[in-house]
Amino acid sequence: MKKIYFEEDDEPFDIRYDNVFKAVFTRDNQLSNTALSKLISAFISREVKVTSININEPPIESFTDRQIRFDINCRAENGERINVEMSLNPDKFELVRLEFYTARLLTGQNISGSKVSYDKLTEVYQIAILANKRLFSDDVFMHAFEYYDPDRRISLKGKSRIITVELSKLDKIVEKPTEEMNPQESWAVYLEYLTDKSKREKIIEILEREEGIAMANEVLLNISKDEIEQARITSELKYKLDTQSALAEAEEDGIEKGRQEMKQEMAQEFINLLKSGKSPEEIIREYEADNR
Repeated sequence: MKKIYFEEDDEPFDIRYDNVFKAVFTRDNQLSNTALSKLISAFISREVKVTSININEPPIESFTDRQIRFDINCRAENGERINVEMSLNPDKFELVRLEFYTARLLTGQNISGSKVSYDKLTEVYQIAILANKRLFSDDVFMHAFEYYDPDRRISLKGKSRIITVELSKLDKIVEKPTEEMNPQESWAVYLEYLTDKSKREKIIEILEREEGIAMANEVLLNISKDEIEQARITSELKYKLDTQSALAEAEEDGIEKGRQEMKQEMAQEFINLLKSGKSPEEIIREYEADNR
């Protein structure tokens, strides 16, 4: 019998919201832990088993801290440090931000002591899954960065990796037969098109082929149906959307205020020039000459 991954009336949360993403992959159960291990394994292209997750939930009483991203900071069984983030609306300084936090992952390791040296540092990975904005002008949805000499194409063979996954670049990949998708493509298509009912059959095909994604989906559906989880996540989503809306409105108000002030300054300058004895025609000619 074919397993039913979705009921007809199922309305799962959008996993592209960072708090939903984190809720799916950090629950204290085997399903969630295995799904996280499979997700990371797909994007770094080798098998990884997550053994611990560092909880960094923002305190509810702090307005400022509630604006931090809900990233997943974890450690693999061989000591690797991995940070995974989902961002619906990446920051305009996203690339520098990723470099900064990747450096923190590396330098945050303790190598003090007489028997510890730099060669004991483990590899670190910063995985950034980005929903709405494109960071790079090409059509490749996933990039993996490391230090290297660009002229001679020699790698430094360092321990830092930055992986970006741009979900907005999947319009051609989603049309591929699922049997031709690699694990990276399958995960990306699932994350991007999960709530798109026109792609529901494609998502079900992916769930039937990819065990880790099916596990993540089961956790997500359980969360989406749980009343307490619904209330918590809905509250967080409302806070995020309200904050974004307020910021956008404030920015628009600021732009409009700037326009009005500029108009007033130009009008006053025009009046001053008229008082100085210049004709309107002379003022217009000077203005056009200055702005060519």
